[in-house]
Amino acid sequence: MHLTGRLYGVLCLLATLLGFSLTPSAQAADGVSTTAASEATTSSALLVQLQKMQSAAQRLNYSGSFVYQQAAQMRSSRVTHVVAGKSELEKLELLDGKPREFVRDNEDVASYDPDQRIVRREKRVTRDTFPAIVDARPEDLARFYRLQSDGDERVAGRSCQAIVLAPRDKLRYGYRFCADQATGLLLRAQTLDGRGEVIEQIAFTQIDIGGIDRARVNPTYKDTRGWRIEKAALVPADLSAWQITPPPGFRKIQQVRRVISDSGEAGAAPAQNRPAEREVSQIVFSDGLAAISVFIEPGSQGREEGTIQQGAMNILGRRQGDYWLTVVGEVPAAAIRQVANSIELKSK
Repeated sequence: MHLTGRLYGVLCLLATLLGFSLTPSAQAADGVSTTAASEATTSSALLVQLQKMQSAAQRLNYSGSFVYQQAAQMRSSRVTHVVAGKSELEKLELLDGKPREFVRDNEDVASYDPDQRIVRREKRVTRDTFPAIVDARPEDLARFYRLQSDGDERVAGRSCQAIVLAPRDKLRYGYRFCADQATGLLLRAQTLDGRGEVIEQIAFTQIDIGGIDRARVNPTYKDTRGWRIEKAALVPADLSAWQITPPPGFRKIQQVRRVISDSGEAGAAPAQNRPAEREVSQIVFSDGLAAISVFIEPGSQGREEGTIQQGAMNILGRRQGDYWLTVVGEVPAAAIRQVANSIELKSK
């Protein structure tokens, strides 16, 4: 659910907009104390449940098909995950449109593009791919989200427990997760806007947990003789001259320089279709659920400033001096504007 290659859901829900009551009403001092204690107990239990959900996606063996829906668009994929000794192995197959496959061995990722006969090798950038979309300590999340249990449901033929994370401010979405009751594995995640309407969701439609043969994470394309092998040009960078203020709770997790390829001409032969490349600096902030990226590149000719929304994703592009800035994040537009307005280039 992210433009940087991640199929993950980050979900939004304000419990009050859906008519939920986080606590029973209390009219006396004793009632208030009882309510506060009940809240603390419930929150603690939900933190444990979030931790179990986070751990399950990393330690269990599973394979399943899932559907990602953004407005009227739907895409289906299959993920297979196997832990073998100290190796965490994963294969993600795109089932709609042009075939693509991503195979991961711990931090090393290889993506296979059979149409272009290209294998791209790179290091894993983030750790929040579905169903492992939580990348923070649950107790840290509780500082910026109110946790609430939301009953039992059934997804992909399995019983699951729903958890709501309602944002404490208007600079992030909320989240609604449904985790498998037996194992804790995340089965469905939904993103809702401020009116409580679904703008994105990702969910398993079929899932097997346990008993997954290691061979199922092997690349489908075994004979790649004659394919072009590309290594991603991504290197750590010191971008401290760029001063950026993210929303509260978001911390800087990465700053790199990377090469981005523009799309080649449709219909051209692979040898004639090598995309143009340009170097871009990227600074990434995350609160453990949502991410905001700031892309910085020299020059801005031929570009129009403006904003775009795609589901939960908001994108803003603008000129700043001799640079073109693109701010991308699965956060409300107000957060993107705040980040963009805070950007300054300090002279060294």
